[in-house]
This record gives sequence, structure tokens and C-alpha cells, in this order.
Amino acid sequence: MNQQNTLEQQAIADVVRHWVETLVVDLNLCPFAKRELVKGRIRFTVTEVDSQGLLLDVLRQEFELLQSHPEIETTLLIHPQVLRDFFDYNDFLESAETLLQQLQLEGIYQIAGFHPDYQFAGTTAADVENYTNRTPYPLLHLIREDSLERAIANYPDPDNIPSRNIQLMQELGEAKIKAMLQACFDTAGPSQ
Repeated sequence: MNQQNTLEQQAIADVVRHWVETLVVDLNLCPFAKRELVKGRIRFTVTEVDSQGLLLDVLRQEFELLQSHPEIETTLLIHPQVLRDFFDYNDFLESAETLLQQLQLEGIYQIAGFHPDYQFAGTTAADVENYTNRTPYPLLHLIREDSLERAIANYPDPDNIPSRNIQLMQELGEAKIKAMLQACFDTAGPSQ
């Protein structure tokens, strides 16, 4: 990997980190994220692979890394060159889940989907609630299930998180949320 690629990958990771800081944490979309961000236990990793097969290989490697590094709480596997189309991305999640089963890691990890064009089932692409899972780049969020279960057990009314997030998105409105997402890119500087 040459220095230019490394700089580009760092700029992409910076954009996603800013998204986590300003949307996920500051808006409290995930009440469990701040603690891990502050403790430096979120791994932001960018891959330049350009095919689904290669992305599955990287995903396998990332699970192996998590297995051997318990100090890493969660990984955001950012893949800007592959699965840019949301429906392709959504279909890929099945392959990712199959890999999780093949590695016998089901119940140990879960994969959460985030994409620039994320669309929940039963919504239209324009519905503002989709922004709870919209990100600057396509990514896979790899979560340790036991940690998530502990966090949920200690959180009052975790079942209310999705509806609270939808209400917040509706209150903020699409223009404000789009501006916040754009600000993530603006922080990365001229290479974006």
C-alpha cells in the first residue's frame, strides 16, 4: 500500500469517525457508543477491496482479529469501493451472516448494516427515519453480542431507542441531517 492510499484511507476513517462523534454520539442514536469511543475501543478500518468476494475475505480476517484482541470492542469495517448500491449491499448481508455461521461465531458477534442509501423495509427512500442507519460510506458494524447484551440490560427502556431515534430524525428534518452528514466530509479536508 502506498502513502497516497494510506492518506486516503485515513481521510475516509476520519469522515466516519466524525459521523460517529456528531450523529451517533452527539444525537445519542446509540446510547452505548460514547463510552467505547471515549475509551478508544472502536476500530475504524478501511478496505480498498472492490469485489464482494474480497470483502468477505476481509470480513473473515476482521472476525479473526476481534477474536484475538478482546480490547477492541467493535469494528466499523468501511468499504467505499464495493457495494455502493444499497440493494446489492442488503443482499450481501446474507453472505456476511452465512460467513458468521461458517466461522461458528453466531451468537458471539452480530453484524449491523449501515449505508449512505440505507432504507428500512416498509419505508420509501425519502423517509427521514432511514437516516438513523445512513452513513458517509458503506460499512459493516461488527458487534460483540455479550457486550451489547450487558449494555442493554443496564439501559432503561432499550426497546424505545428505535422509536426515539425516528422521532428525532423527524424533528431534525432531512435538510438538517443531510447538512450534518456533509459536515463529516468537510472535516476530512481537500482529499475528499
